[in-house]
Amino acid sequence: MISIAFVGRQSIAGYNAKYLGHRGATDVIAFGFGSGGEPGAIIGDIYICPDVARVNARTQGVSEAEELLRLVVHGTLHVLGYDHPAGEARMQSPMWRKQEKILARLV
Repeated sequence: MISIAFVGRQSIAGYNAKYLGHRGATDVIAFGFGSGGEPGAIIGDIYICPDVARVNARTQGVSEAEELLRLVVHGTLHVLGYDHPAGEARMQSPMWRKQEKILARLV
């Protein structure tokens, strides 16, 4: 089970500071909590800020719907245990390539 919550800038900035030690709003934060004792079950929460996603979509020249879908896929991969380096290197990482491959099948 994975829950997805769409939150405002203030909420996601608070989560970013409290749980990741970063300042400001971000587009997505995901927390994976393991299997909950059930084989094959994954439990996690994904928080997405549509306001930040909207800005990112414009910057990247994609639709808001595509960017929101990208964030759902991105957050889900994090919940499943995937990770990427910080900064621009993340866009060359195996996780990012997997994310974009999945996204290409969905849009």
